[in-house]
Amino acid sequence: MKKRFVLAAMLAAAPFAASAADNGLSYTYVEGGYTQAKINENFEDFGDVDASGGYLKGSFEISPSFYLFGSYAKASDDETIEPITDVKIRLEDDLTQAEGGVGYHMAWGENVDFIAEAAYVSVEREVDIRAWVEGDLVEEESGTIDQKGGRAALGVRGGNEHAEGWIKLGYLGGSDFDGNFIGTLGGQYKFNATWGLVGEVEVIDDVTRYTAGVRASF
Repeated sequence: MKKRFVLAAMLAAAPFAASAADNGLSYTYVEGGYTQAKINENFEDFGDVDASGGYLKGSFEISPSFYLFGSYAKASDDETIEPITDVKIRLEDDLTQAEGGVGYHMAWGENVDFIAEAAYVSVEREVDIRAWVEGDLVEEESGTIDQKGGRAALGVRGGNEHAEGWIKLGYLGGSDFDGNFIGTLGGQYKFNATWGLVGEVEVIDDVTRYTAGVRASF
């Protein structure tokens, strides 16, 4: 009786195991490319921050259901205004974000996985303002904002050998963060089993982050 029960359980689980292996979703990959961060704020007379730069991201599957992931992004925004004649004010805004965590995935069907993630997040922002009058530097101010916290997210990832997409809803909080919901939407077009083009949009309160890059899956 026990042998029959074990055999029945294995047969029942076989379709889900097959879908996880054959749906074309790899949880081991590296990618990199261009990133842009838009911060909706009116900083002095400079308006909204529009920083651009590059990013690196990777994921490594450590078991049939779990994977480790991490990312690093750096973007900057330099703007100069002339509020009055012979006066120039320059703003340099540098943003750095790093993340590392663990994820879980489970097959929900032939081409769809449920995903859950938990990560440690570090965000650093350096702002430098300089003012010139008739070509002479008369004032300089700088400051750094260093925030650390955690992110948790649930989502769905689905696709096939040609393309895939994912959507996640999460929460970012901790002692340094006010606590905000995060929405993420992304996709990948695959040239073959290894190479693909990826794009993603992430919204956190007044910050919208865009990425576009190349992914190598293994």
